[in-house]
Amino acid sequence: MRIYCLLITGLLLGAAHSEAQNKRDNNSPDDPDQCFCELSGQVDDCDCKIEAVFTFNNLQIKPRLNSLLERDYFKFYKVNLDRPCPFWPDDGSCAFESCAVCPCPEEEVPCGLKEEQEEPSTKYSAEQNAADQESCEETGTSERHLGALDTTISKKDQAAFETWQEHDDALMDFCQPQDEDPSSMQYVDLTINPERYTGYKGKSPRRIWNSIYKENCFKPEQEVTGYGSFASNKFVKSMCLEKRAFYRLISGLHSSINIHLSAKYLLNEGKLGQQLWGHNVEEFKQRFHPKSTRGEGPIRLKNLFFTYLVVLRAIDKAAPILENEKYYSGSTEEDSDVRAAIKNLLKTVRTFPNHFNESAMFQGDSHQAHLLMEEFRTHFRNVSKIMDCVGCDKCRLWGKLQTQGLGTALKILFTPASRRKTLRLKRQEIVALFNGFGRLSSSVKHLEEFRAMIEAEQNGEKRIQNRFF
Repeated sequence: MRIYCLLITGLLLGAAHSEAQNKRDNNSPDDPDQCFCELSGQVDDCDCKIEAVFTFNNLQIKPRLNSLLERDYFKFYKVNLDRPCPFWPDDGSCAFESCAVCPCPEEEVPCGLKEEQEEPSTKYSAEQNAADQESCEETGTSERHLGALDTTISKKDQAAFETWQEHDDALMDFCQPQDEDPSSMQYVDLTINPERYTGYKGKSPRRIWNSIYKENCFKPEQEVTGYGSFASNKFVKSMCLEKRAFYRLISGLHSSINIHLSAKYLLNEGKLGQQLWGHNVEEFKQRFHPKSTRGEGPIRLKNLFFTYLVVLRAIDKAAPILENEKYYSGSTEEDSDVRAAIKNLLKTVRTFPNHFNESAMFQGDSHQAHLLMEEFRTHFRNVSKIMDCVGCDKCRLWGKLQTQGLGTALKILFTPASRRKTLRLKRQEIVALFNGFGRLSSSVKHLEEFRAMIEAEQNGEKRIQNRFF
C-alpha cells in the first residue's frame, strides 16, 4: 500500500511538473512568441522608440490626462445612440445590463455646455466685439469703414456666413456629420459609463471588425483572401506609407479597445451589487498571444504606439487653437482651472522630442496625392459610420467617441495649409480628441501592468517548480 501511494504521488508530481513545464515553455520571457516581444525598439513608420513612449506617457501624460478628463467640459459627451446602421439590417442589441448606457438628465448637464450647443456664438460675442473694435482702430480709414459695415450685418446673413464656414469645415472632416436634430442627441457622463468588458461578443462584433478591415482598410496589390491573411503584417509592409498608416491607425485603435476590455473585466459579481472589475490576464493573452492570433498579436500591440504618436502629434499641432479655447462650462473657477491644465498639458506635449512626421505623407504627384487623400478620408468616414452598427450601446458610445477623436486628429494633421488659419474645432471634437487620447494613454499604461502581472505569474510557477523538484 505504501509503495502504491508513493507511485501515485510520483505520477501526480510528474504530471504537475509536465504541465508547469509546458506553461513555462509557452510563457518564458526568452520565448520570441510572447505578447510583448515586439514592444521594444522603433515604432513602425515613426522616428521614435517604444521605450520613450512608455516613459513619457506613464510619467508625464497620463497623470495630467486623468485629472483633466474628470472636468465637466470633458466628461459630458453628446451623442446619438439610436442612429440606424446604414450598411445592413439591425441584427439585435446586446441584452446584458452591462451593455446599457445611463444618459444624463437635462438638469445634471452644466448650463454652459447646453448654451454652447444651442447657440455657440453667444459666449464669444462680447469679447469678440471688443477685439474687433480694437483691431479696427489700428487699421486705415477704408478698412475702418468696412469694419463698421460688419457691425450692421443682419442675423440672417451672419447665419449664412456661419453655414458657409461649416460647409468648408465639413469638407475637411474625417467622420460623418453630427445629427442636425438636437432631439436625437443625449448627454452622457463618461465617468459613470466607463469603457469595459460588457459580454458583447460573437457574430455581431466580428461582423463590425471584418467590415472595417476587409471593406475599408486598403488592400495590398497582391490578391489575398480572408481577414486573417489580409491582416498579416507582411502584407501591410508591402503597401505605400499612406495605406500602411491607415491600417496601423485602425489596428492600434482596435488593440487599445481590446486592452481596455481585458483591463476592465468583471472578475466577481460580489455581494450587494459590489462588483469587482480588474485585469484579466487570460483574456489579454487570448486577444494578443501569438498562439491565439496566428502570430499577429504582438504586432497589433505595437500598432497601438503608432496610433498614440499620431494623436499626440495632432494635439501638439493644434496647440494654438486649443490654447485659445475658453472651455466654457458655466463655472468661472472650473473653467479657469481647465484652461491652466490644458496649457500645462500642451507644454508637456511640446517637450516630446520625436513627434510623428505627417509631412511625409501624401507627397509626390499632387493630383495622385489628392486622390489618395480623398480615398483615405472616405474610408475613415465609413469606419465612423460602422460604429452605428455596434449592437452594444456602451460599446457603440465608446466606439463613436474614439473614432471621432481619431478623425479629429486626422483633420488637424491633414487640413491643407491654405485652410489652416481658418480651421475650427467644435467642442464635440475637442472632447472626443482628448478622451480618445486618454483611452490610448490608458492602454499604454495597462500594457506595463499586464507585463508585470504575467512576469509575476511566471516567477510564481518557477518558485513552485523549485520547491517540488
